[in-house]
Amino acid sequence: MRTLTHAAVAALAFALPAAPALAQALPDAKIAVVDSDRILRDCTACRAANTQLQAQQTQLETQARSLLQPLQTEQTALQTAVQAANGNPDAALQGRIRTFQQRQQQIQQQLAPQEQQLQRNAAYVQQQIGQRLVTVIGTVAQQRGATVAMSKGNTFYNAAAVEITDAVLTALNAQLPSVSVTAPAQAAPAAPAPGAAPAATPAPRGR
Repeated sequence: MRTLTHAAVAALAFALPAAPALAQALPDAKIAVVDSDRILRDCTACRAANTQLQAQQTQLETQARSLLQPLQTEQTALQTAVQAANGNPDAALQGRIRTFQQRQQQIQQQLAPQEQQLQRNAAYVQQQIGQRLVTVIGTVAQQRGATVAMSKGNTFYNAAAVEITDAVLTALNAQLPSVSVTAPAQAAPAAPAPGAAPAATPAPRGR
């Protein structure tokens, strides 16, 4: 049994393929660190865009309050009337409630497009700054001889000598002094081609 075991091991070793040639070793990494949170807070375009977006937000909130104020008064009156009716509003009170709900829905529909536009504006600002920031970081990192650039928020410690935040912030301010705070209009759905046949309606199945 011992001889068979040694033979099996020898056969297995013989059957193993030859070790592949060693892959080319990677060069020593040189890491640059960027405080992206500071850049997105302090860059010239960032500050200006945040101020304008905040103004848009304030304008929308002011409009919403002006539209909702009469509803709040009516809501209080309706709650008092429902309580006085012991939770059993008559037809007239039910009509007032329906009118209130319809008006509330109309205001929500009126404000929804502006809320969506504000969200799109904020996303557009982030897109413009983010795209340019990636390019600037790559350029500055290469100029400093770095092979890797990473966010400071992902490090537990970094020496001051490897941080390139100041250089990136200076370059970003020079290359992107401002951004647009109005997102481009969304493309309308494509209209059907002239003469195109309408989509066929499935025939009802027989019972």
